[in-house]
Amino acid sequence: MPKKIIKRMMPDHNKIKNHKHLSIFGELLHNPNLWHLNRRSVAKAFAVGLFFAFVPVPFQMILAAGIAIIVHANLPLSIALVWITNPLTMPAIFYFCYLVGTLILGVPEQEFAFEASWQWVLDSLSTIGPAFFLGCAVLSVLFSIIGYFGIQALWRHSVVKEWGKRKLRNINSVEK
Repeated sequence: MPKKIIKRMMPDHNKIKNHKHLSIFGELLHNPNLWHLNRRSVAKAFAVGLFFAFVPVPFQMILAAGIAIIVHANLPLSIALVWITNPLTMPAIFYFCYLVGTLILGVPEQEFAFEASWQWVLDSLSTIGPAFFLGCAVLSVLFSIIGYFGIQALWRHSVVKEWGKRKLRNINSVEK
């Protein structure tokens, strides 16, 4: 069942409540509904977390936490899913976003070499920026929708499967 798997992987809620960057949310973090695991809160968390995983801004966790609080999504899961884009995966994911953007805009891919400087970032905004940002926007919405409906379907499937097992156990126990 997805609930059992997700529960094992979730970070400790006290650690999140005491996180220095999330202190801006104050008492809002103490809402017990943000910590429950149910089909709706988990599906919303996947939507929020996957959306912000593809948004190329610093402090994605804070943005995801803010939206999770507003839409009553599971807060730890929303924050954890943002880490799909981490220092190891970010180059490949954001390059893929750029490729998707060039495909949508119908522009040729441009050769570029990343440099860790503000000047390179500012220069790139006019060259590769439009394709990159469009790709990020499209993929963030796409994966958010896929995550939401995928979890809804997976959760429903697992509940129906458990009902079937329970029904079979009840039939077998009556026959004995």
